[in-house]
Amino acid sequence: MNILIVDDSALIRTTLRAVFVKRSWIVCGEAANGCEGIDRARELTPDLIVIDLTMPLMNGIDASRMLKRIMPATPIVMFTAFTNSHLKAAALAAGVHEVINKFDSATLMSSIQKFSEVLACAS
Repeated sequence: MNILIVDDSALIRTTLRAVFVKRSWIVCGEAANGCEGIDRARELTPDLIVIDLTMPLMNGIDASRMLKRIMPATPIVMFTAFTNSHLKAAALAAGVHEVINKFDSATLMSSIQKFSEVLACAS
């Protein structure tokens, strides 16, 4: 599975990359903001996108909305420190499949594993 990581924190991107690689998932690219994430997604056609909410230039909800227009079948998981019912509703309306709190990395890993298994069955 090819994963694109979109987060303005270099530390978060590096940490996620290391964890994903340990699980034999491929990180096909990284982006530091929503605009860059859209460009990288067009270029790399990832199987899954992990995106932050709060980023410069374009936030994760606006980027997700555009990403769903460009690649509607690609799952998007929002991995953010800011979670509440309003945010979750806005993210889901924008096409995000799941909103996961950054303090709950175990849920992120199980979510990605689930998408990985679905993609493997579809192949």
